[in-house]
Amino acid sequence: MDRDQEKAELEVGQVEQEEKAQFSDIVDDDVSEEEGKKIIRRIDRRLVVLVGCLYCISLMDRTNLSAGAVAGMLTDLKMVGTDYSVVTLVFFVTYIIFQPPSTIVIRKIGPRIFLSTITLCWGAVMIGFGFSPSYQVLLGLRLVLGAFEAGYFPGCVYLLSTWYTRYEMGRRYSIFYLLGCVASAFSGILAFGLIQMDGLGGLQGWRWIFVIEGVLTCLLASLGYWLLVDFPDSKRKSWSFLGERERAWIVRRVNADRGDVIVPKFKLSSFLRGGADWRVWCYGLIAFCTNTCTYSLAYFLPLILFNNLGFSEGVTMCLIAPPYAWSGIYMYMMGWIGDRYHIRGPILVANMVLALIGLPILGWHPNSGVRYFGSFFVTAGATANVPASLAYQANNLRGQWKRAFASASWVGFASIGGIAGSLVFRSQDAATGYKPGLYACIACCLLCIIIIGILDLSYYIDNKKADRGEKRLETSHEEYQPDFRYTY
Repeated sequence: MDRDQEKAELEVGQVEQEEKAQFSDIVDDDVSEEEGKKIIRRIDRRLVVLVGCLYCISLMDRTNLSAGAVAGMLTDLKMVGTDYSVVTLVFFVTYIIFQPPSTIVIRKIGPRIFLSTITLCWGAVMIGFGFSPSYQVLLGLRLVLGAFEAGYFPGCVYLLSTWYTRYEMGRRYSIFYLLGCVASAFSGILAFGLIQMDGLGGLQGWRWIFVIEGVLTCLLASLGYWLLVDFPDSKRKSWSFLGERERAWIVRRVNADRGDVIVPKFKLSSFLRGGADWRVWCYGLIAFCTNTCTYSLAYFLPLILFNNLGFSEGVTMCLIAPPYAWSGIYMYMMGWIGDRYHIRGPILVANMVLALIGLPILGWHPNSGVRYFGSFFVTAGATANVPASLAYQANNLRGQWKRAFASASWVGFASIGGIAGSLVFRSQDAATGYKPGLYACIACCLLCIIIIGILDLSYYIDNKKADRGEKRLETSHEEYQPDFRYTY
């Protein structure tokens, strides 16, 4: 007991010394603690909220097919059999192909130009959706949409990771993705309102969903061109944002946290070397399992409510909102707990357990109201795992190009999960309540828990070795950071 107490006192002393050292750096830069908090809040308001709003419209644009399907798109475009599943799937083909270079391109030309340009382009494509004369044209537009949207999510994840320390990321990723939940929550209600424009201008109601949401996307892209900010270490100017002194303070605090602010000159070998770490592929598998569930819900929950639970078209559109609204609250709460107590793995496991509770209720309970209640559990658990897994990955990596590779691979595997989500829920299974798709989601949740257990065990072992001076952690890309430890 005495030895444990001495060790605890020593650790507390070390933490106090580190905090004093960091505070000394801040004082040297003439940035007080209070001013530092104001700077972080400014970054939150400008960066996190804006990229979250743009991601909100991105999710709305890629998942509004389900609203169109309920509103008559399948009949008007003569889509039968597996046509709907194929239309949802092809988006991810180009999304996966064009996504890996995005983290490299965003570094070269800057987030303001890159993100706003691709947002404007996919907004224009969305407007084209509203004028699709046939299934074949819709298929082609989905391919183009995937190419333009490919760079947005990995670019934003990478950009956010450069502005915050490791234990600030959980909440920021949660807010970023929470705004995406807002899209999922209210897209159904918005779609129901837009359907009422049926016949206006000679267009069916479902076409107005795509046209109006496409116009909104283009307007937000124009706003993003002026308000998006660059990387903290970049010399490019951001309109009416932090000065050089404040950006230098951000660079110092992030560098003190993980020591990888300086960006080495790009080499393809340096970028690809990130794939040599087996854990990077585990993060990808977690992304695959999580997004198989989230995309399944996005594309097929409205159809389950409409076809299997017997709700009307209007009621179905409105019932999509409550599960996603609850997911946003739950997601932020879990992000706060993760940052507050410096834990990541248990948060992911808790989310998957919640989804595992909800899936059987949604699929097998005889009462429609109870089945709908199960969707709250599934949606909250699966959706909250997206920002949680991003924070899990970000906390356990060092090196700019390794971080860029890991972000790209995470989104790549997540996109494959989107393809799986499109395929496991098949139109021919509608009569049985999409049981094969529900089994697939259950399997993904269980696999995710197993992978997290393996990773956390490896982190625990490596941290103990580092404490004993037997191993240096994350040294392959940057200078050695003695205080770096994995978070599990």
